[in-house]
Amino acid sequence: MQAPPVRIVHLGLGAFHRSHQAWFTEHASDSAEWGIASFTGRRPDAALTLAAQDGLFTLIERGPEGDTFEVVGSIAEAVDGADTDRLNELLAAPATALVTLTVTEAVYEKHDADSPLARLVRGLAARRDAGAGPIAVVSCDNVAGNGEVAERAVLSIAEGLDAGSAGLADWIGDNVSFVGTSVDRITPRTTPEDIAEVAAQRGYRDEAPVVAEPFANWILSGGFPAGRPRWEDAGAQFVDDIEPFENRKLWLLNGAHSLLAYAGQLRGHTTVAEAIDDAACRDAVEAFWNEAARHLTLPGLGVPAYRDALLERFSNPRIAHHLAQIAADGTTKLRMRAVPVLSAELAEGRSGVAAARMIAAWIDFVSAAVASGTDFQDPLKEHIVAAAGLEGRERTQALTELVSAELAGDPLVVSRIDSLRGTLGAE
Repeated sequence: MQAPPVRIVHLGLGAFHRSHQAWFTEHASDSAEWGIASFTGRRPDAALTLAAQDGLFTLIERGPEGDTFEVVGSIAEAVDGADTDRLNELLAAPATALVTLTVTEAVYEKHDADSPLARLVRGLAARRDAGAGPIAVVSCDNVAGNGEVAERAVLSIAEGLDAGSAGLADWIGDNVSFVGTSVDRITPRTTPEDIAEVAAQRGYRDEAPVVAEPFANWILSGGFPAGRPRWEDAGAQFVDDIEPFENRKLWLLNGAHSLLAYAGQLRGHTTVAEAIDDAACRDAVEAFWNEAARHLTLPGLGVPAYRDALLERFSNPRIAHHLAQIAADGTTKLRMRAVPVLSAELAEGRSGVAAARMIAAWIDFVSAAVASGTDFQDPLKEHIVAAAGLEGRERTQALTELVSAELAGDPLVVSRIDSLRGTLGAE
């Protein structure tokens, strides 16, 4: 299989990128013209493994009735993210038309000189210096308004660069479009058993297969000044206003995932399928969806059908979507998944009890983790550990503050969250 020419640069080489953007590009009718150079983040491991396979990998589509296998060849290069010379070279090439990002939510809030976004900005400086023309940046992270968030972060970094890059922010403002997206495809971590299955079923050794559910969704809004693949051939949808679709996904899918991640683990479950099969978890999810749905009013969203589809997807027993993976970076995720729904309910004079319960479950989860010495991932981990050392309502107040200062400033909201602690505990 001959690799297509590189016209897309991707930052954040991981399983989701391969099951989603790489898969959509593979299924575009003009895929032979659109190769991807995918760069890792902090570690080179994924790039080393994929490079040894010429960028090829097997997508295992795992449905309730069985697995199907497909070799995806849209990644023309798999590159160590530390290779900034290659990144700059590709971004300075006129043929490169767009950059896609899966860098996780936390990167948009905290970035250092070696962060993926800082590397992107230096690459855009190389493009400006080469006179290579306009380009699109496409954020594919679960961040509300991810196009605007990416634009603000990139411009902030550009403005902070030294005098040698003077005027870079202005150039970016004139030449770089920032495309907002809503992305959706459950992609659990690959296991040694998945690698063995590919070998047994397909007769070859793939050290980097990806497992995904059959469902895939991609909604995009924005301009592509240098062109793009025909992603619509694979089912991508292009809209003028992305926000309603973003909110549908962030609240109904991602919000339910967060609720299941915390409540499910407190109740002894390890996967989404196990947790949604627990009546207490399922009832909590349905109640949260009822609150969120009141603020998803665009007719084209099809919320009832979307909810039904989510229950079917969550219940797929053959997708081992681990709750521990979803639970990471709770302070960042809850700001986008629970806080908007709770705030909207409060603004309309309702209690928002179901959204408040999600925050309460997170507080119980991190409190239990700190008490037991169990490791967990969060950009505010040190603050969480300190707050978890407090007692009773003071702990609730301090931990809520890390999620939303505004909510923590309302004594009634804090009392409500505090009263909900323990309600989704162990059976």
